[in-house]
Amino acid sequence: MRIDKFLKNARIIKRRTVAKEACDQGRVLVNDRAAKPGTEVGVGDRVKITFGNNEMNIEVLEILEHVPKDKAESLYKNI
Repeated sequence: MRIDKFLKNARIIKRRTVAKEACDQGRVLVNDRAAKPGTEVGVGDRVKITFGNNEMNIEVLEILEHVPKDKAESLYKNI
């Protein structure tokens, strides 16, 4: 799954266009490499997202196309 779509489905970033912009600005790393919006992520990948002065480090646990709101956090774990 594309990283921009994963960030939206996991509800880490509200909109896919905002996730795309974050990738374009170099604020998203997948396995310590700068991610483009179309970078594919899979189970076990580590993602680092920078929000201003804050950073979020997660590990991908599951990939789903359609995710109910209450299950969005089950797609990843904070590390």
